[in-house]
Amino acid sequence: MTDRPSTRIASRKQPKQARSNDLVESILQAAVQVLAREGMRRFTTTRVAERAGVSVGSVYQYFPNKAAILFRLQSDEWRETTEMLRGILQDARNPPLQRLRLLVQAFIRSECDEAELRVALDDAAPFYRDAPEAREVRAAGEQIVEVFMREVLPDASDAIRAVAGDLIKVTLSSVGKQFSESPRTPAQIETYAEAMADMFCAYLRGLGHA
Repeated sequence: MTDRPSTRIASRKQPKQARSNDLVESILQAAVQVLAREGMRRFTTTRVAERAGVSVGSVYQYFPNKAAILFRLQSDEWRETTEMLRGILQDARNPPLQRLRLLVQAFIRSECDEAELRVALDDAAPFYRDAPEAREVRAAGEQIVEVFMREVLPDASDAIRAVAGDLIKVTLSSVGKQFSESPRTPAQIETYAEAMADMFCAYLRGLGHA
């Protein structure tokens, strides 16, 4: 049994009791395992249910189709990234460029730690990448970066800050993805993250002096 792609990616309902929360968590953990083991092409609600040890009907109580499961996994990842952005970039105890350095280090580590899942979710992107829910989840992270760029480049124009923020986001995402596609040692991750942070910091210092 396989699922047909559907534009409905929202969960059917939200769990309200501890038992229901445990069931949803089991389903999501099983989904991660199925993705890692079977890949996107063989990912179905039936395999997820079997892996979780529950009926398909139990899965459908919360997720109308496999796209909804995949979107939940992806949106959880987006939210974790957003919280990481917020926690690091809004921490006024550190100077702005030090915060950026800490963010690059944390992001590259997370990309390498979650590389297998991320690759599978990238394959599933057509199910959700243009959905309104997806845009809403990403908007919070974009706002955090925008506020940070106003702090780190207070005298720059809005246009310059927008370009700088976008360049850093795109570069960090695309280069981090490429770097994490091969197994990396902790030393390699640290060296690479430091070099990327040096590049970003030098770029922002140059804009600040312009």
